[in-house]
Amino acid sequence: MAQQFGPGTASGAVTPAGSGATAITGTGAVAGATAGEEITPFISQVPGTPVSFPTFHGRAVSWFAVSLIMVAFIAGGLALVVGPTWWLFWASLALAVVGGLLVLAVGVFDDWY
Repeated sequence: MAQQFGPGTASGAVTPAGSGATAITGTGAVAGATAGEEITPFISQVPGTPVSFPTFHGRAVSWFAVSLIMVAFIAGGLALVVGPTWWLFWASLALAVVGGLLVLAVGVFDDWY
């Protein structure tokens, strides 16, 4: 998966005085950092401060796997309400299990940013 957070994202961040936050200098170095230390840039989360993150809404296979599980749960719920229609309930359960295995196989939980 592509790196969603790079060191250039907070180049214009302003650190309020007394906030205890780490400031980024114009040279890319961080005030108070020692040589060789990896520093994550500070991004202000103050309301009203514009912060731009890349849009990433997951992969198509992840959406398919989650949609498959949702359809299976809805069909299984309807099978219990109308009837109960046991063959549809068990088929929906099997479909939900297949969707769960697909979720684990494709790594849906890696699709966050």
